[in-house]
Amino acid sequence: MRRHGLVSVIRPGDAPTYPKLTGWTRVKAWLSMLFVDHGIFRTFFNTRSRVSEEMWRSSQPLPYQVASAARAGVKTIVNLRGDGDNSFYRFEEEAAQRHGVTLMNFIVNSREAPMKASVLAAQDLFQTLDYPALMHCKSGADRAGLMSALYLHFRKGLPIAEAKRHLSLRWGHVKQAKTGILDFFLQSYLDFNAKTPMTFEAWVRDVYDRDAVTKAFRESWWASAITDKVLRRE
Repeated sequence: MRRHGLVSVIRPGDAPTYPKLTGWTRVKAWLSMLFVDHGIFRTFFNTRSRVSEEMWRSSQPLPYQVASAARAGVKTIVNLRGDGDNSFYRFEEEAAQRHGVTLMNFIVNSREAPMKASVLAAQDLFQTLDYPALMHCKSGADRAGLMSALYLHFRKGLPIAEAKRHLSLRWGHVKQAKTGILDFFLQSYLDFNAKTPMTFEAWVRDVYDRDAVTKAFRESWWASAITDKVLRRE
């Protein structure tokens, strides 16, 4: 594994991060991925959809879905959950290696205002990725939505007001819940820009106050109950 700032990278042919799962340990890891990480639902439905001609977004892919992405031409998978010694990551890394796909780990939080360094690092990430690429979180709703919006703005030049549409109920994102902090972050820029025109990058770098955005945001208890207790979002 090669780590560059906030990004860690596993390229085809690199030594595996963890020893290969075998025997009963592998069986238990499969059960954990399917039932603890709710992969059983993603067996029947994955949210993979196009963001552009070179970028896809999705929920956590199972190994056969990594293979499907590779057949579709994906060269890089951006894992927004981060690397770790857990079942879903170990199977994803294994599948990426098997199918010749680079795996990049870039941690994004779904219930906190983004860190300034993470947003600016995302800008660099989107300029240097080996495309076509796919990025995913657990459910493909919140972190994948924010990063899709940032991708469309930084890489494709789409205005934030249009790019933020990727944070939508269409992909399961509930803006009234705690995850709505991601919408609020982008809307905070739009509100500021309406009074004092400034590029998004400059606002993030010079104006954005993460603590102030966090304090100003208000969630709805019922929406958070749905996402946290019913949908078991991460």
